[in-house]
Amino acid sequence: MQRYSGLTLLRHVLTGHRHWKPLWRTPEPKPHYDVIIIGGGGHGLATAYYLAARHGIRRVAVLEKGWLGGGNSGRNTQVTRSNYFYPVSTRFFDRSLQLYERLGKELNFNVMLSQRGVLNVATSLHELELMRRWANAIALNGVDAQLLTPQEVRRAVPRINLNARVPIVGGFIQRRAGISRHDAVNWAFARGADALGVDLIQNCEVTSFTQSDSRVTGVVTTRGVLSADRIAIVASGHSSELARRAGFRLPLTSMTLQAMVTEPVKPVLDTVLVSPSVHVYVSQSDRGELVIGAGADVYHSYMQRGSLATTEAAITALLELFPSFGRLKLMRQWAGVVDVSPDTSPIIGKTPVENLYISCGWGTGGYKAIPAGGETLAYTIAHDAPHPLIESFALSRFTTGALVDEGAAAGVAH
Repeated sequence: MQRYSGLTLLRHVLTGHRHWKPLWRTPEPKPHYDVIIIGGGGHGLATAYYLAARHGIRRVAVLEKGWLGGGNSGRNTQVTRSNYFYPVSTRFFDRSLQLYERLGKELNFNVMLSQRGVLNVATSLHELELMRRWANAIALNGVDAQLLTPQEVRRAVPRINLNARVPIVGGFIQRRAGISRHDAVNWAFARGADALGVDLIQNCEVTSFTQSDSRVTGVVTTRGVLSADRIAIVASGHSSELARRAGFRLPLTSMTLQAMVTEPVKPVLDTVLVSPSVHVYVSQSDRGELVIGAGADVYHSYMQRGSLATTEAAITALLELFPSFGRLKLMRQWAGVVDVSPDTSPIIGKTPVENLYISCGWGTGGYKAIPAGGETLAYTIAHDAPHPLIESFALSRFTTGALVDEGAAAGVAH
């Protein structure tokens, strides 16, 4: 693997950039692997990387029906935070944030992590009290949180309209949170996994499984039948369909979650601003675009577009908070297919089918969980036992009733 550095960049400048190596190989599928991972998004790529890097399991294939990072991990708003309410959620997501903080150095790839803070604003005293409870809870769990007055909100975001349709009465901020570049995260894990011998196989759709008694033994794909000792489903909104083909059901609802960007402008927003009541969240990318997060559509869907009504609602909310943005042009709009569980927490670990593992149900919080999701699933596959951080996120909680209800931790209501 070519190591990136300032000297490397200078050398390639002097040679006209003609000798850069591809980030990863394009191998043909082998008939057998130790582990097959279905899904070439951030979670699948991270799982493959950590299997090879931490556990020495390198006969691994990542199967992606399209292109790497073409699903949810490339269709989000890039927010990275750990301000969840329950201790099990906070521990997991703060571990993920810690991994993000050193990801660029570990993988020798600039993931453009910008810890500019995530600021939640309250529009009523009742909402502010709930945020006070939320901030106190995560502070007790060892995660940074600071309550802000309206004047402090104004200093952090000078362009905000404090006297909006529902006036802003305060808020709270997690300063270690921020954004990173989703494509860079996908490419970094793909490059790192490939360098350790993992086969990244694109345009390879899994259509069914081969099974013997209660065990899964392989997959049937559009590029042939592949066998494996262990298989993991890491396919976001399509996980429930793959689980059905393997013989069990998942309590998931798949729907589209929208985002959009404006034309680029000079720096005007130094943080990620979230308004649960006015119902929008927004940040500014390194290219100057305003990245706007909307709610999920109200119907089930596998489209990657989303409805015009949701787009209009998000833009209306943005302009309520930032009237000065009204003259900007909207450049692109997209949606990802999110899989939401009944308690809006992930399902990760072993399944009722022997040798089959799963990572799904991330809903609207999958991107921020990529490093820890990959790390803990890799551990679970390697040891055939759940990592301590994900014991509470097992599928069995829906029969025991030990739910982890994090519905209120989403940026806006979904």
